[in-house]
Amino acid sequence: MLDTATIQGLARELYDARKSRTPLRHFSKRHPSMTIACGYAIQRAWVALELADGRCIRGRKIGLTSRAMQVSSRIDEPDYAPLMDDMFFTQGGDIPMSRFIAPRIEVELAFVLGRGLKGPGITLFDVLRATDYVTPAIEIIDARIEQFDRETQAPRKVFDTISDFAANAGIVLGGRPVKPDAVDLRWAGAMLFRNGVIEETGLAAAVLNHPATGVAWLANKIAPHDEQLNPGDVVLAGSFTRPVTGAAGDNFHADYGPLGTVSFRLV
Repeated sequence: MLDTATIQGLARELYDARKSRTPLRHFSKRHPSMTIACGYAIQRAWVALELADGRCIRGRKIGLTSRAMQVSSRIDEPDYAPLMDDMFFTQGGDIPMSRFIAPRIEVELAFVLGRGLKGPGITLFDVLRATDYVTPAIEIIDARIEQFDRETQAPRKVFDTISDFAANAGIVLGGRPVKPDAVDLRWAGAMLFRNGVIEETGLAAAVLNHPATGVAWLANKIAPHDEQLNPGDVVLAGSFTRPVTGAAGDNFHADYGPLGTVSFRLV
């Protein structure tokens, strides 16, 4: 485990990188002894800096939910990070590129909780009972820590990604909210368009066989830290498409069929 001073210093680097849009080199290369626990410690220290600025946590995201991504990252479970209040953007509006370094777009479902969930022992059925509604969402991911090293092109390790808010940078909610028992969420699907061209399609069953499974996992995972999911929290359950790169001028449109659409433009 990295010492406290190092963890605080790396968190400050991420905090500054988000503001300056200056990517950092891999923490795991500088600190080969780094572990997943170190990544979450850095993440929590960064959250503390954001809270000190007057930011607040509006929910959580779950990442690395597909088996393929877990294998490529050499882990056997998802990761998670907070959703800060300034990461939420209005559906159908313009989103400034000045907020990001290298944005990429993913399609997800968001669970909005009506009741809290505190592990251990939370199940998929507990999640469904606690959920007020489920709604289509787009996550904008980013890389304050370089996705690929600028010299070697080596991919970053999962420790780097976890430190970096699990790559989260923006959330757009939209479409038609539904009660969690109104549809079979496993079969909720979406087509992701960039500038009118379909780039990705997918089904929510790709997220751990049911998107609520990840929410249950998260409630149990954070319980040892005396944390829980709270009423009103927005929980992004995990992407069921591959990320699509975005640039200034790109229009993104996700069509969820009977659940409606989510769209925005990068400017």
